[in-house]
This record gives sequence, structure tokens and C-alpha cells, in this order.
Amino acid sequence: MTKAGEESLASGNQRLVPAQQERRRVTWPACDLPPPVSGARRAVMATALDIKLKRANKVYHCGEVLTGVVVITCKDAIQHQGISLTMEGTVNLQLSAKSVGMFEAFYNSVKPIQLINNTVEMVKPGKLPSGKTEIPFEFPLQVKGNKILYETYHGVFVNIQYILRCDMRRSLLAKDLTKTCEFIVHSPPQKSKPTPSPVDFTITPETLQNVKERALLPKFLIRGHLNSTNCIITQPLTGELVVVSSDAAVKSIELQLVRVETCGCAEGYARDATEIQNIQIADGDVCRNLPIPIYMVFPRLFTCPTLETTNFKVEFEVNVVVLLHDDHLITENFPLKLGRL
Repeated sequence: MTKAGEESLASGNQRLVPAQQERRRVTWPACDLPPPVSGARRAVMATALDIKLKRANKVYHCGEVLTGVVVITCKDAIQHQGISLTMEGTVNLQLSAKSVGMFEAFYNSVKPIQLINNTVEMVKPGKLPSGKTEIPFEFPLQVKGNKILYETYHGVFVNIQYILRCDMRRSLLAKDLTKTCEFIVHSPPQKSKPTPSPVDFTITPETLQNVKERALLPKFLIRGHLNSTNCIITQPLTGELVVVSSDAAVKSIELQLVRVETCGCAEGYARDATEIQNIQIADGDVCRNLPIPIYMVFPRLFTCPTLETTNFKVEFEVNVVVLLHDDHLITENFPLKLGRL
């Protein structure tokens, strides 16, 4: 290539650079602009759906009627293909990581159990005006056949839940709207008051189990009692505890409420215990022979009357835990039976 050609090529490259920079300056800001919002998307964003129950605590019993309103708020009038209300009640069972794969039969037994599933059409296809629209409803809480409505319970491996779901169906270009609202179901009260079953306990090094080196344990004597292990779920668990003597200083005394959930079938069961709550009733080296009150309220939703069915069980226990300063942990376990009165 001649020197003139090289100069021409170089000058040509120099002429292309400003054009590329100019092109970048024109097109680059366009990349920062947000994508346009379609009219259908704007309509969905401007429409709100809500379910309001008349009963403030949202607690119902089988046979009662749920009353309330569905509130639809929209800026502009909207078309819809019908509005329906569905009542669902399900038991969801889940296996812990240690149980998965143990029994093939589990995979059939852990499918959700449907307790209730009823749907009513509230509004036929049509048009809703702009502003707020309230649609009242009355929905009876009734089961078909011999099914039982278990009490609402939120556990780790067993979950019993009841919801109302409102669906507004729309055209293909607009997204359907859905709103859910949980309500609480209480089981029927017991016909008679449970018989009190008081329990007295004494904890010494000799009464402990699962101890590797009993000779290394410090000497202690702890006495106490629970007023009843047959408990009414709306009333507290009560009793008292006395540290009669202890060679080692006491660090803490706690009450631990435990759920014991069992899932499975005839071929095998997976039983898992998990903590619900832990309440400290004494801190530090307590005075000897001083009665320490035991008082524990059962938390709502996380406890329910003791339940036993074909595929799952829900039981409860309480642990009295004494922690000594030398890091010895002393635990006394008491099975509980909960009921509703």
C-alpha cells in the first residue's frame, strides 16, 4: 500500500469515529427510559379488591354464617367476566427433612386434606362503575357428608387453615384479580368440664434419665406441682416450683411449650417435636425454699385442642428446664391434653 493510501485510510478512520460517537449520544439516553405501561396494566394497578368480615375477631363455629362485604375500588369503570367467592379449608402436611424418603407411603398420605370447598357466584359478567363498590355476602360454614372441621392451627409440619377467596375474572387482555382473607374456626366445646389431673414432681440426680456420668452431677433437690395436665386452652397452665437445695448455683428456670406433630399412615409415622414458646420464670440463683409460680398462657393459633386423626396427630407437652451455672441442663417433661370449654 502506498503512503497516500495509508494516509487516506487513516483519515477515513478518523472521519468514522465522530459519527459513531454522535450515534451513541443519540441512542444512549433512550435505553434509560422505562418501558411504556399498557392500558390493561394501568387498569389492574388502579383496581383494588378487598374482603371485610363483619365479625372483628374472625372466629366462627361450624354451622354459623360468615357475613361481610367485598369492596372493589377502581378509578375508572371496568368490565369483568364475573365475581365469585370461594370458601376453602385444608390440612397441609409436610415432612421434616429427616423423614423424607423413609417411607414411600408418606408421599400419598401427605397430600393436602380438603375439609371444605364451596363457591358462590356473587356478580354475573358486566361492568362496575368507578369509585368504591361494596357487595354484601352471607356464606354458611357447612360441610358435606361426614367431614369434620378441625380447629385452625398453624404448626410446623401440620397446618389447618380456612380462607375466603374472591376472584374477579377479566378479559384476556386484563389480569384476573384475587384477594384472600383467613378466618378462624374453633372446634365445638366439650360437653363436660375436663377432670383436673394435678401432677407433683421431684427432681434429683437419681430421678434423671439419659445421664452419661451421674457421679459428676451436683447435688440438688427441686420439688413442684402442676395444677392440672388436662388443660382448657383458654385458661393458663398453673402450678409452682421450689428449689429446696442445690450445690451448684441456679442460672435460670424456664417453661418450654412444645408441639408434637405426627404425620403418616399405617406403614409408618414421622413424629417431630418443636418449640412453640419459652418463658423464663426465674433468673439467677433463686432463694431456697421459695415457691416460684408457674403461669403460662397458651398462644392463639399456635395451639389447638389435642387432635388425633388417621393421617396426623397434634399433641402438646411442657418442659420445666433448670439451667445451673456449671452448664448442667435439667429437663422434666409433662404431656398435656388440651381441650376447649
